[in-house]
Amino acid sequence: MTQHVRRAVLRDSLGVAIATGTYGLSFGAVGVASGLSVAQSCALSLVMFTGASQFALVGVLGSGGTPVAGALAALLLGTRNTLYGLRLAPLLGFRGWRRAAAAHVLIDESTAMSVTRPDRALARTGFLTTGATIFVLWNLTTLVGALAGELIGDPRDLGLDAAVGAAFLALLWPRLTTPLLRIVAVLAALVAAGAITLTPAGVPVLMAAGVAVLVGVLGR
Repeated sequence: MTQHVRRAVLRDSLGVAIATGTYGLSFGAVGVASGLSVAQSCALSLVMFTGASQFALVGVLGSGGTPVAGALAALLLGTRNTLYGLRLAPLLGFRGWRRAAAAHVLIDESTAMSVTRPDRALARTGFLTTGATIFVLWNLTTLVGALAGELIGDPRDLGLDAAVGAAFLALLWPRLTTPLLRIVAVLAALVAAGAITLTPAGVPVLMAAGVAVLVGVLGR
């Protein structure tokens, strides 16, 4: 592994992590607005630490739903992390307490920055750099957002919602190198766009992932 390649992985990982971690401001503000205390909002980011599930939980609570309904919505969206773990466990090769610690930062971004690496060392570099940086930033910005509450206004006015999507698009675009991959990407985007107005937040992502699974099964 050359230093040049490792530096490139670190640069890409930090870029994605900073864009994503900053959006914790939004969760902190939304959590307090949904009726959670500052401590409860921060505890969710510390213990749950998966953005889509956290937003699903506070979204249900904010709309008058029960804690049980919110927890079930969060659990539904968190199932994708199990699939990530099945793919990354043999790739990263962590054992014992290291595997348990790595599982806590197993999220969309850390998976994306490790799963395509050509060897274990680079995969671990991308995974740990992205996951640990987002964990620290997400928790810090959750605290800031919760304390500031309505004072920061709508986080979308700051462009934070677009930053995460732009980071993922930058990761995805260079990998669409074949007609099949482009077709899958277009179909997944259409499914997600159609589901946005009909399903809870986060579910369109799962439905879009189902397109890739279906194509994979049919391809076999």
